[in-house]
Amino acid sequence: MGKPRLIILIRHAQSEGNKNRDIHQTVPDHRVKLTPEGRKQAEDAGTKLRSLLRPDDTLHFFTSPYRRTRETTEGILRSLTADTPSPSPFPRQTIKVYEEPRLREQDFGNYQPCSAEMERMWQERADYGHFFYRIPNGESAADAYDRISGFNESLWRSFGEDDFASVCVLVTHGLMTRVFLMKWYHFSVEYFEDLRNVNHCEFVVMRKNQDNGKYILQNQLRTWSELKKERAALPDSPVPVRKTWGGCPDGCDHEIKNLTKRQAKRQDTADLFREDGTTSTQQFEQAMKRKSSNAKKVSQAQDEQMDDPRGRVGPPQFNLPYSGDSNDTRTEQLTRGSPRKRSESLNRLSILKAGRDGGGSRSGAGSRSGSSDTETVEGDLEPKAQRPSSMALALNGAFDDGQSIRSGTRADALGDQSDMEEEEEGILERLEAENKSFEGSVC
Repeated sequence: MGKPRLIILIRHAQSEGNKNRDIHQTVPDHRVKLTPEGRKQAEDAGTKLRSLLRPDDTLHFFTSPYRRTRETTEGILRSLTADTPSPSPFPRQTIKVYEEPRLREQDFGNYQPCSAEMERMWQERADYGHFFYRIPNGESAADAYDRISGFNESLWRSFGEDDFASVCVLVTHGLMTRVFLMKWYHFSVEYFEDLRNVNHCEFVVMRKNQDNGKYILQNQLRTWSELKKERAALPDSPVPVRKTWGGCPDGCDHEIKNLTKRQAKRQDTADLFREDGTTSTQQFEQAMKRKSSNAKKVSQAQDEQMDDPRGRVGPPQFNLPYSGDSNDTRTEQLTRGSPRKRSESLNRLSILKAGRDGGGSRSGAGSRSGSSDTETVEGDLEPKAQRPSSMALALNGAFDDGQSIRSGTRADALGDQSDMEEEEEGILERLEAENKSFEGSVC
């Protein structure tokens, strides 16, 4: 079939929201139903549509999913297909009905506020401009224009189908009817805002021109500018006063409200499972307070130390005894660590094996000529008892009575030679010289 010969836009019949706006405070907008007067208007619209059609016409209906538009469509179909006063040439089974969400009403938010606030919002929208004014938590007419543009493109593509109907009927809302015409005929924003709303069940007819295939609008749309001219011609007509909507005309107290009333911060998922009831934000604030408090305590302690006449408290000082003249190198005898670690170090030093002559760990200790390490000679001196080295004696406090390691002390390769060992070796040499049982000489 191609393009339909007629495109008819019909606004829904009277609804309960049109009769009482307060109903939107308790009933969602998409569930508002028709009034008894609205049902009668819908059936009358079906009779009027029947008079505009040809017996050979086919119909496609596109309706908004809102309850008031669906009930309007049902009323139109009921009278259109009725066999009174004469049999209808349009059986119900031949008519296709599509529910199109893009034809829904402009969103005015969820449940609407009180009547006074809604009246204030309608006045503000009239001064701001119907097209760009966005309803709080809802849409602007510009938002509705975007989705109706997508529907127009889909509708235009469907015109290329061979089985498309000869008459296309769109059952929608007042603002959406004007937005549809704005998109189709490229109305300006100023002209759109000058258009008045269409009446309930009013037909807006677009007829195709057979010569060029374009659709010609058959209605004379009403405008606010014409209404103002008519009212201006009346005697004693009131001059409208434009209100000031921006800012705070009655005085601003937002700063005081913000300081006295703080909204609670949103909790995260972890806060819901915290046993102490504190949120992550509260825990962070508490941690910052503790950190600040600790920093203050440290600062106060440092100030007290600086003010102390005895000076700042430092690490403990140890006075250790030294021997020798002033030119001797003083060696500090300080073993750091716990007593347990110090005793373990001394035990390791005390179990060092003595040399062949009991002289400690010196490898060059004197021995009998021709003897081996394991030989025992009769008459030998008893082997010297195992004794710790000079370093072990120092750690054990052997020099606490005034003795000390003097500078210039000769040490062997392992660093444990001392003057005491030299004196003991001298005594050993004298005994060996007197004892005739020794063979050889002592190196």
